[in-house]
Amino acid sequence: MLGNVNAAGGALRNWVINLHRELAGSGVYAAHVAINVWIGEGGPEGFPTATSEQIAPLYWELYEARDRAEAVFNP
Repeated sequence: MLGNVNAAGGALRNWVINLHRELAGSGVYAAHVAINVWIGEGGPEGFPTATSEQIAPLYWELYEARDRAEAVFNP
């Protein structure tokens, strides 16, 4: 069901990581967050879920630290 997004997700990840490197020292920050859950309710049976309120702290952590190009949210 989610296989068709893998190529686009991989391309986005690589683009953001390269953007992060290019912007280093410019004051602009870019990072990629991989989310390994279904956001909200109604996902496939057995698939892990999380709310946006559970995911948001990871974005804030990246914004505050600005020390890495990517992070993974796992429940």
